[in-house]
Amino acid sequence: MLEKTGKILAIDDNEDILFSLKLLLKQHVEKIILASDPEKIPELIKSEEFDVILLDMNFRKDAISGKEGFYWLDRILAIKPDAVVIFITAYGDAEKAVNAIKSGATDFIIKPWQNEKLLATISSSMKLARTRTETVSLKQRNKALSEVIDQPFKDFIGISPGMQDVFKTIQKVAKTDASILILGENGTGKEVVARSLHRSSLRSSEVFVSVDLGAIPETLFESELFGHEKGAFTDAKNEKPGRFEIANDGTLFLDEIGNLSLPLQSKLLTVLERREVMRVGSTRSKPFDIRLVCATNSNIHDLAGKDQFRQDLLYRINTVEIHLPPLRDRVEDIPLLCDHFLKMFVTKYNKPVKSISAAAAKKLQQYSWPGNIRELQHAIERAIIMTDSGTLQPEDFIMNAMSGKKTDVDIQSHNLDDVEKAIINKVLKKYNGNISHAAKELGLTRTSLYRRLEKHGI
Repeated sequence: MLEKTGKILAIDDNEDILFSLKLLLKQHVEKIILASDPEKIPELIKSEEFDVILLDMNFRKDAISGKEGFYWLDRILAIKPDAVVIFITAYGDAEKAVNAIKSGATDFIIKPWQNEKLLATISSSMKLARTRTETVSLKQRNKALSEVIDQPFKDFIGISPGMQDVFKTIQKVAKTDASILILGENGTGKEVVARSLHRSSLRSSEVFVSVDLGAIPETLFESELFGHEKGAFTDAKNEKPGRFEIANDGTLFLDEIGNLSLPLQSKLLTVLERREVMRVGSTRSKPFDIRLVCATNSNIHDLAGKDQFRQDLLYRINTVEIHLPPLRDRVEDIPLLCDHFLKMFVTKYNKPVKSISAAAAKKLQQYSWPGNIRELQHAIERAIIMTDSGTLQPEDFIMNAMSGKKTDVDIQSHNLDDVEKAIINKVLKKYNGNISHAAKELGLTRTSLYRRLEKHGI
């Protein structure tokens, strides 16, 4: 049964149908407006906000093509792109109604209807309408928040409590030179935070340099970060400035710092303590002035407790810590993110997709998103590329096949290396050894995956 809230507009040329709808729905909704002339639709939806619009497919006597319904659906969506429209159709028009859903309708009701099914359909659509209204509200609040904390934060989407804490922390530390450590799972947006910190800092006019430490072989670590002189080693044909030199006066972002071996941690610590860097093959040190931002998906405090990460280095990099919540802990942000990615990829691929169906939205909010925002982005991009419909349906979203499923390894009876090796083998088998596809599913760079293959002897 529907809660007695919400407003419904019903348009049908059959007065008996309208009377039946009013008789049934007045017990369950706050207000129902009836119209037998579709020409009144534009005026009605401009003058009043309706949660659900019930629209007949045929208005002229003996008309069966459904063209009028499609015409008025387009008119409604042109005026109110987020309108929730349910088609009322004769039994033989079911195929047309399905096509209408692809064009942007939310659902359809077949005449003669069963009251319980009609109420269930409207109830589901009312929930979708509320979700869309909340999404608009969230977008407005998010926009207002972004304006308050200035343009540097335009990439942030989310008003969940966890993200509110992130925003507040960034506001407090952005204009300082405090070293920042960003903690969060793969795909939670650690680099987005780092770039936003830079854009809002006093160094925003200078360079932002991003380094994926997990992708740099140990043998090239010093050359990449500290630079080298010509002839310093066999392949050093020319001198090369390191990332510290390049980032001078700007921001240096060291991603996946938890992956560094202890010897490399010592070298990095020495440079940070002295605030000067010496190129490989040189005897002269160069001072640098940078804002340091680091990130990791590891439990770095646990690593430090096990002597796998230097405590003194940790103190150097975590003056302030920013904890990014996983997407499963900020479900209320998913509609906002979906709307953002939908618009982004519709524009990119020039596809006529207008919305995500209520059932698909429910599926997206119930999924655990182990790959977090990155996985959601890829899911929506893939759905938009593959669909020919105006509305994305549940079947358009293919989730990570490994999510929520047991692996072939009993985690409790193996160490983490065994588990990691088994998962890598499983994904490689899934993609017939394709490194690019496997790395993408695992959330790794190709280089990082190659290092793990070497580590596990795969």
